[in-house]
Amino acid sequence: MPRLSFSKAALHKEDAQLKRFKQYLPSLDLKRQQLVVERTKAMVQLTDTQTQIERCYARVKEQLPMLSNEHVDMGGLVTIRQVEMSEENVVGVKLPYLKQIEIQSEPYSLLSKPHWVDFLVVQLKEMLELKIKLDVEQKRVEILQQAVNKVTQRVNLFDKVLIPRAQQNIRKIRIFLSDTERAAVIRAKITKNKRLKGAF
Repeated sequence: MPRLSFSKAALHKEDAQLKRFKQYLPSLDLKRQQLVVERTKAMVQLTDTQTQIERCYARVKEQLPMLSNEHVDMGGLVTIRQVEMSEENVVGVKLPYLKQIEIQSEPYSLLSKPHWVDFLVVQLKEMLELKIKLDVEQKRVEILQQAVNKVTQRVNLFDKVLIPRAQQNIRKIRIFLSDTERAAVIRAKITKNKRLKGAF
């Protein structure tokens, strides 16, 4: 930290700095609040997707107990054809955004597979889509959490360190300048009195 200079120029500099800090802090705090709101929305979406996945598991477990039969080959029923991602700017933070998912069911022989495979294919498609959504939503929450932490640190830096330090510096400089001015006035009076006494 540079040594504090006790001059009028230093006082003007500290005053200007304090004014800038006080102007910047509200917009920074507003950004923090907006990021917290976005993080909350992302967490709600993530929880909703997790709930849908749990429901899908429960539905398969309840309606397809025959999946435990290892003699029926269930491999290669569905494949992910395309996952199209994009990026969106939310309150100055770049977040991944899922534009489109294309999942295709592969053709299979109706004679070699049991009748319930049709229902399984529907559930597999839904589960794959939900898992991809879950990954993207987890990344969004992580990025937003990091952004909230970073902005909160900045808000705290301004609010708890920079602004109080600038106010304290201004107070010190003002006291020093006031004392110097008072001392100069007293010296001037003493000099005047000495001249007046010397004149007699």
